[in-house]
Amino acid sequence: MAELPDLEMDLKRLLVKRLRLHGVAPESIADDATFFGPPLGLDSIDLLEFALAIEEAYGIKIDDDELGKSAFASIGALAVFLRAQRA
Repeated sequence: MAELPDLEMDLKRLLVKRLRLHGVAPESIADDATFFGPPLGLDSIDLLEFALAIEEAYGIKIDDDELGKSAFASIGALAVFLRAQRA
């Protein structure tokens, strides 16, 4: 399980690995980059796969649509959400 100070980078690595984002370095993803627009350009199936990866890695399930929209606004927003759930 990821240490909380390194959570953003761990989430980026998980995203790149789980979705097989060839040519995307985790370090190149900004904390405030959106998942759906450039540079990632994910679709809803990608985001579902990432949500499952988060559940497996952190044991936290995001099953509320409104909460999911805010949590998946960016890597930074997701890290804030996960930290709050772990507190």
